[in-house]
Amino acid sequence: MNDKVLVIIGTAERAKAHAGAMYAVNALKYEWLSDVKLYFFGPAEGLLLDDEDLQVLLHDYQQLKGEPVACRFLADRDGQADDLKELGVQVEYVGPLISGLIKEGYVPMVW
Repeated sequence: MNDKVLVIIGTAERAKAHAGAMYAVNALKYEWLSDVKLYFFGPAEGLLLDDEDLQVLLHDYQQLKGEPVACRFLADRDGQADDLKELGVQVEYVGPLISGLIKEGYVPMVW
């Protein structure tokens, strides 16, 4: 049985993004899974910068796991990379990272 998940939040829809982040936090907090990676992608990167409640969930995740990741290509394109880094988010080219995690057995959940 696989017990590692890759939560990818790509939506700018607040309710969906919160649901994904809350799942990532609770899956770690309550040890539902052995590992949970959290990635922000595209429109979700801007939402993260604007939404204080989502930032609280980000902080909760950071306290449990470490650094979440955001897409460097899109963050650079949209001028958001520095602001994401200030929130403690790693800004990386995510294509190879996501592909590698899937090859390692992480199940992607896209919100």
